[in-house]
Amino acid sequence: MTPVLGIDIGGTNTAFGLVDADGHVIAHGSLPTRGHGSFEAFVEAVRVAVQDCMDAVGIAAISGVGVGAPNGNYFTGNIVFAPNLPWTGILPVAQLFEAAFGAKTVVTNDANAAALGEKKFGRAKDFDDFILVTLGTGLGSGFVANGQLIYGHDGFAGELGHVVAVRGGRTCGCGRKGCLERYASATGIVITAQERLSDPDCNSLLRVHGARLTATHIAEAASAGDATALEIFDYTARILGEVLADTVAITSPAAIVLFGGLANAGELLMEPLRRHFETNLLNIYQGKVQLLLSALPGSDAAILGAAAIAR
Repeated sequence: MTPVLGIDIGGTNTAFGLVDADGHVIAHGSLPTRGHGSFEAFVEAVRVAVQDCMDAVGIAAISGVGVGAPNGNYFTGNIVFAPNLPWTGILPVAQLFEAAFGAKTVVTNDANAAALGEKKFGRAKDFDDFILVTLGTGLGSGFVANGQLIYGHDGFAGELGHVVAVRGGRTCGCGRKGCLERYASATGIVITAQERLSDPDCNSLLRVHGARLTATHIAEAASAGDATALEIFDYTARILGEVLADTVAITSPAAIVLFGGLANAGELLMEPLRRHFETNLLNIYQGKVQLLLSALPGSDAAILGAAAIAR
């Protein structure tokens, strides 16, 4: 069977994969999301990169395209006011990608695509009720209840990243204050570190990185026993754990699967997260909800999920 193309548009990078009917990614590719000027120029850059990938593996055609993107709307095929992308307003994703590839294109939220990938191929295979949380440049989420992805009446259900975690807190790209993604994402944990380092009395390994500080640097310092870095992870885990504990009361999931860059910190995040999560759960839910790390590599969950809806 002709493969389908799964595309994951992230705030920093865009990854894609050619996926066969059995869910095998035949070939991968990626390119920076930023630096293309217009959205139309970005779509053309994706088309060229995908064509190069197809030529390299001897594939002449694809049967469909699935796109996962921040604020991607399944019903309209558009990206709508995505705060972590370099383009503003409403972007006609399905229309432009159909023109580029000559194949039917389906669009969904990037975290929804990742949730579908986890359900079909990953840690959520055995769960009909779970939440997938992506911890990348921003924070996304996909909710599955009774085996079905929840879209809501307008396609925008399950936006945990824009639940207000800290009233009157940090300004978010969406225009609100205190959104969860400004605290519990790769971007958010760096902001927390910068706030800690603004104290001249703070003695930390993180100071050597200056303005180039990343979430990976924070994880490396925490692994080396840096007290400030460890406190930053605990603070991040507390805010995330409190929000996830409240969220459990909405759909009563059997599991919450974490995916994305910040989740790569492993137990540096998971140990304090489990502690704060269980402490804040309503007693009827305590001990019932698993916190799991995705077992799918890289951006495969989103690519596979996008490919699944395309097929």
